[in-house]
Amino acid sequence: MTQQKSFARFLIVWFGQLISMIGIGLTAFSLGVYAFETTNTATAVALITLFAFVPNILLRPIGGVLADRYDRRLMMIVGDLGAAIGLMFILMMMLTNNIELWHIYVGVSISSIFSSLQAPAYRASATDLLEEKDFSKGSGLVQLAESAKFLFSPIIAGILLSITTIEIILVINIMTYLVAILAVFFIRKKLIAASQHEERKPWYYEIIEGWNTIKNNRGVLLLVIIVSIITFYLGFLETLIGPMLLSFTTAKTLGMFQSISAIGMLITSLLIGRFSLTKRYSSMLVMGLVLAGFAFAMLGTTTNIYLLIFAGFLFLGSLPFVNTSADVLVRRNIPNDKQGRVWGIIGILSQVGFIIAYSTAGLLADKVFNPLLVEGGKLAGSVGSVIGVGPGRGIGLLFIIAGFLVVVVALLTSRIRAIQALDEENNLHNAPVSNVLH
Repeated sequence: MTQQKSFARFLIVWFGQLISMIGIGLTAFSLGVYAFETTNTATAVALITLFAFVPNILLRPIGGVLADRYDRRLMMIVGDLGAAIGLMFILMMMLTNNIELWHIYVGVSISSIFSSLQAPAYRASATDLLEEKDFSKGSGLVQLAESAKFLFSPIIAGILLSITTIEIILVINIMTYLVAILAVFFIRKKLIAASQHEERKPWYYEIIEGWNTIKNNRGVLLLVIIVSIITFYLGFLETLIGPMLLSFTTAKTLGMFQSISAIGMLITSLLIGRFSLTKRYSSMLVMGLVLAGFAFAMLGTTTNIYLLIFAGFLFLGSLPFVNTSADVLVRRNIPNDKQGRVWGIIGILSQVGFIIAYSTAGLLADKVFNPLLVEGGKLAGSVGSVIGVGPGRGIGLLFIIAGFLVVVVALLTSRIRAIQALDEENNLHNAPVSNVLH
């Protein structure tokens, strides 16, 4: 069935997700600060991130199949509602004074499980609602919504934590999920993929079919592999930036750093959403990765908050170029009726790096890198004379190494012809059917 394209209807769904993202950012920031202040270890923070992330990614292929089988609007509603239930569990434990870290792990895992239903449906619904000429603008706005949890949430959460409790922040997040659900209700017509009208196949067959769709498009497959490598390095940054800054500053300053830095993401997301900056998305991808790697390394070189904010601004400002380029290149080269399951498969393949990083970041920071750069550490007299010695400086060294490797990956990506070929006009429509459907 052909869906009526409407940028205005897309904006309604997008606005609900924007509000939801702000709430998610409030909770993520607050729980991270709570865990670090309770245990004084990076491992506790990393575990919260891990439990909030892994179920979502592992189950996303199934969520993708469901997004292609059923009403995508319903999948988004169920996903947001279930995610709110996970936070309600944490809130209940806190209100009864029975809260332990494992309760937080369970609650964020529940939210993550239901988010695996929401994310592929939301991704695929963008293709339902947008004309191809609006893909870039839509992707830019999606990146803007993603940036909200970095732009607004940290500074708001930092202020709220100084004047109220984490319980209030959880209530706010739950309410933002309800806003997202109401926004989806405004889309009166069902968002039903073409496969809903095809003969029903076993769910695992559709996952295999989604994998084959990716595998047989060499450019998309290589792009997903590269993104997974990058997310491995970025996972260290996402997990350890809080512990690094909290080792020498306050939660309020951390919130200010994250929010001001995210202005970079806001600016570039608005530019991408407002203008068509390029037709060569593969080139924009490489440029974004080079900038991200440089800024990533710079974050590890100093404890000066102003230089850190500049590096954070540059880093987050580069991400929309990377995310939008990858998003548009995939969206142009995958048939719409396969996009739910394909986004589900891409969700797990491209995020494997995050899973590995989240699983190892805390231990690497606490047991390997930080001990190298404390007073008397093995690298205190060499590397420490350049980037400093003390709490959190080992994390800085890890950031420098990871940033350099991101730049190396970017330069290698610029040499891959199959990824450059994804930019070709009408690539999907001109490709042999066997290359994209089987």
